[in-house]
Amino acid sequence: MTEPRDLSRLLRQHRELESFFAGDFTLRSRPVSADACEAKDSRRLLEAIAEEVRACRKCQIGSTRLNAVPGEGNPKARLVFVGEAPGADEDQQGRPFVGRAGQLLTRMIAAIGLRREDVFICNTLKCRPPENRDPRPDEIWNCLPYLKRQLAILRPEVIVALGSHAARTLLETDTAIGKLRGHFHEYRFSDADRPAKVMPTYHPAYLLRNYSYENRQRVWEDLQKVADALGLQLPQGGRQAGPS
Repeated sequence: MTEPRDLSRLLRQHRELESFFAGDFTLRSRPVSADACEAKDSRRLLEAIAEEVRACRKCQIGSTRLNAVPGEGNPKARLVFVGEAPGADEDQQGRPFVGRAGQLLTRMIAAIGLRREDVFICNTLKCRPPENRDPRPDEIWNCLPYLKRQLAILRPEVIVALGSHAARTLLETDTAIGKLRGHFHEYRFSDADRPAKVMPTYHPAYLLRNYSYENRQRVWEDLQKVADALGLQLPQGGRQAGPS
């Protein structure tokens, strides 16, 4: 099996990847706000990447999947959730986080006063690995340009990395998720841009397998820091309750 440091080396080589897309957006009818124009343009660019993902056959899982899962959400999202890889439910529907882990993620998002429609949700891998095995370094390498281009278009203020694979990929590190979580890190879209804040936390699927008060509290602490960074007002009683 390829060691984690091999993936880190590949990611370091990939650091200079630039955002690809730039173009004109011409108004042809009644005036539209600049934000509306940017959102429409971003949506178009994200859909172009999604079409590439659906046609991708760079690795074997591109041929074993039922549906690719590019990601979905608000094209002007301030907050992006990046997971590991699609599971069986996601493979069936072509949408991210729609199974039991997705239901928990939806509650996590609601706990900080947002809806799924307010954020963008995607995965490090865009196709389901057979039998839900861990992603391989070469598969992450093949999918990484899609993820980086999505993030370059979205330019969120905060990225929540769900689980070790997402956190290690975005942060180019081999450090365990238990040591990464609870602290903000940086993700740079380019050398010239202000970086996004990255909060690593446990994957919802991990919480379902290890659903203790302590693990729930750790994730809720991470989410509260995300809410504070975005200036979000938590629902009444939210700081005590958290996602359930």
